[in-house]
Amino acid sequence: MPSDFIDKISALKAQWPDNIAVQCFDPAYFATLSEGHKLRLQKCLNSGVENPDSEMGCYACQPSDFDDFKPFFARVLARHHKVAEDARHVNNWDLGSVEGLPEDGVLDIAKLGLPALSMRVRVGRNLRDFALPGSMTKDDRIRLENRMMGVFDRLIAMPEFGGAYYSLTPGNPCFIDDAKYDALVDAHIMFKRMDTDRYLIAAGIAADWPFGRGCYASADRELMIWVGEEDHLRIMCMKRGTVLNEVFDRLKLALETVESIEGMEFAYSADYGVVTSCPTNLGTGMRASLHIALPNLTADGTDAKAKAIARPLGLAVRGIGGEHTPIGADGTLDISPSARFCITEAEIVAALYKGIVLLKDAEAACGK
Repeated sequence: MPSDFIDKISALKAQWPDNIAVQCFDPAYFATLSEGHKLRLQKCLNSGVENPDSEMGCYACQPSDFDDFKPFFARVLARHHKVAEDARHVNNWDLGSVEGLPEDGVLDIAKLGLPALSMRVRVGRNLRDFALPGSMTKDDRIRLENRMMGVFDRLIAMPEFGGAYYSLTPGNPCFIDDAKYDALVDAHIMFKRMDTDRYLIAAGIAADWPFGRGCYASADRELMIWVGEEDHLRIMCMKRGTVLNEVFDRLKLALETVESIEGMEFAYSADYGVVTSCPTNLGTGMRASLHIALPNLTADGTDAKAKAIARPLGLAVRGIGGEHTPIGADGTLDISPSARFCITEAEIVAALYKGIVLLKDAEAACGK
């Protein structure tokens, strides 16, 4: 099998120059691995081999994969994140560590003349003592969900959180039917089905759907924790408002609360920070975004002008439904910093605030 695998990778290298995992694969390094490690690394690349049109082309399948296969993943991370191969990540949530912010540390877009906007900050997290979703068994997924239900019971009992858990696992006491599931998806509380995604299927992440999957939502529905998606947990805070600190600080509190509970040790790498299934999220696992109407910059019906301004600022521009979705009828776009790795959590939120300042100025200039 390994020789067949190497031959297949070699053929794909010539045909798919944008598939990062395929391009970073080194047969000489692969030859040095034990048989067991060869099989593990093959599994990491399976999604990109089965779907050569992938941009990343690989997923970690065990919490230690980034460290165990560092010669491979260091090249992958360098190519995607535009960092050195020996780059090390540092986590830091302290906004006081970032220069160029308001003196009081309050990131209030109302002071920029903007109305209340939809703001969201999310992180991916994985538990250290479970395989990552790409290598989990059905029993693993159910065990992880059951452990999380104990955590959610704690959160539900806390007045600052409250809420409920909704399970997709047949037989679970919190099981919901299809109608409730669809309603939660439409409300942007629950994640969409995974068993139709060819990339996640090939990676093993979508296996055993819908077992071990579900979502916790706080009483105010401004804190959500997804269970069993691309990572064990996706923890997010969302709110319509003007002060970015509110979602950032609440997410930090939720993370600290969850991690303080016995049995909730998250997976970290000494060199790479927060461990996530996809190398694109490694480091912070964080995405901070807000929806903003830019009617002047999108007057031609496209987001081309907004992207031209946002890219040099390190910002990604998406449609309001996420990547590859259209812009809003009023020119509303989803704006978020692109970087996840070799950047701190505080710097990500600061980059969003600073970017919005510049985009607002560009929008005003475009309307003159």
